[in-house]
Amino acid sequence: MKTIAIIPARGGSKRIPNKNIRSFNGKPMIAHAIETAKSTGLFDEIIVSTDSALIAEIAKQYGASVPFLRPAALSDDYTGTGAVIKHAITWLEERQYVFDRVCCIYPTCPLLTAALLKQGYERLSESPHLNFTFSVGFYRYPVLRALKLNEHGGVEMLFPQNVSARSQDLASIFHDAGQFYWGKTQAWKEGRPMFSDHTGIVELPPYRVIDIDTEDDWKIAELYAALVHERKFD
Repeated sequence: MKTIAIIPARGGSKRIPNKNIRSFNGKPMIAHAIETAKSTGLFDEIIVSTDSALIAEIAKQYGASVPFLRPAALSDDYTGTGAVIKHAITWLEERQYVFDRVCCIYPTCPLLTAALLKQGYERLSESPHLNFTFSVGFYRYPVLRALKLNEHGGVEMLFPQNVSARSQDLASIFHDAGQFYWGKTQAWKEGRPMFSDHTGIVELPPYRVIDIDTEDDWKIAELYAALVHERKFD
């Protein structure tokens, strides 16, 4: 069974300029994703989909393939990940590449590990009914007891029916960790929904979950990385 990784990395980051290739712990951010993918031993090919010649060159230096530059129509702020992955799959299949599993790995996940990627692959492979598996984080404070300010500036519960509920009695709630998405090739091509009964999750430990969109996020990610390295967390 052949598998490929596709790392979508466009060059137009606005909130953190050059985010995908900015140095993080001594190497370009995207290098961490490439090296983690390589260390799993799962992938027949690791491909970077980018519109940037500079990102392409750096990706190649760290062992990824960049067989095409992504068209401008798929490189704006509004293009979804699914369209980018589908484009890459179509491009490869038109050139006789054959593969059964595709893993989208975001380029800004320096805390991701090979073991977590393998969990996603194993769950997808062992469960015939699944189309996808992806990484999630756990909301550590119970969202079902969340508060909001009302129109008078006062405080009220977002879900007032839970005012007397114990947190341990409430449902666990997760969020998309934005790190990886395993899927069957056909499911990607058909644009099947990611959030459905045919999707499984891989829960990440909280110290490996950070969405890097601002300079403060970047600093937090560096602190997490230093902690993981110092304490040798799994």
